[in-house]
Amino acid sequence: MHGTFPQRCTKRTARRKHGRAVRKIFCKPPFAAGKAVAFGAAVWYNEGMDGKDALLYEGATGEKFAAFYEMLAEANQKFNLTAITGREDCYAKHFADSLAGSPFFPQGARVCEVGSGGGFPSVPLMIARPDLRFVLLEPTQKKCGFLREVCAALRLPAEVYALRAEDAARDARFRERFDVCCARAVARMNTLAEYCLPLVRTGGLFIAYKGRAEEELQEAAHAFAVLGARVRECARFNLEGAGERTVVVAEKTAPTPAAYPRGRGRERSRPL
Repeated sequence: MHGTFPQRCTKRTARRKHGRAVRKIFCKPPFAAGKAVAFGAAVWYNEGMDGKDALLYEGATGEKFAAFYEMLAEANQKFNLTAITGREDCYAKHFADSLAGSPFFPQGARVCEVGSGGGFPSVPLMIARPDLRFVLLEPTQKKCGFLREVCAALRLPAEVYALRAEDAARDARFRERFDVCCARAVARMNTLAEYCLPLVRTGGLFIAYKGRAEEELQEAAHAFAVLGARVRECARFNLEGAGERTVVVAEKTAPTPAAYPRGRGRERSRPL
């Protein structure tokens, strides 16, 4: 499952869970500024995820997921929201993938999502976790319209803004105001950190949904140091039909310097 790991990582076999050994990878600095970071299976998802099927298919949450899928499929015929269109694929690769990060979101957190697109992971998380309050940042007006329709129809606790993250981070309403900032399929980690961390309060969390993340974490070590954060945990799991996935959790340890994000596309063209 784990394949090849970055240098300075060591394998250890952890205690058995549900009759199966769980192997973790402990990474030395620069990832954690002096502390080991556990790369492990996201057991909540991988080993049965108690209640996952019930959340997705049964009761009030099942009805909301079904309605969300229908709205997504209809809107996707008008403009591009996702390349994944089949019901089963959407439930596995979008809905279940989004829910895999749920254990890392603190109870009652105020969350900002950067680059919301079709609403992943935010909409599945709000369906399953009504305690979470979201602000969704999406620069494309059509996608903002879709997100507003979804949130209104499903009665989800979210505000939607047609803003780029780098612009929101210059606005006092958003800068360092959130308990959590999350993103999925937006940019490489060093760029994504510069978009997201300025929005997180000191002591809050940056949660990134990734595929294989080791290389990106190495690239982003300098960015985390500059922006005032350290990687706390990396949870890995296998997603049916999509291979290995990683949820990266970084803790904001200090205010982000006022110079960041730099804007004018430099987050992508000249990443930290």
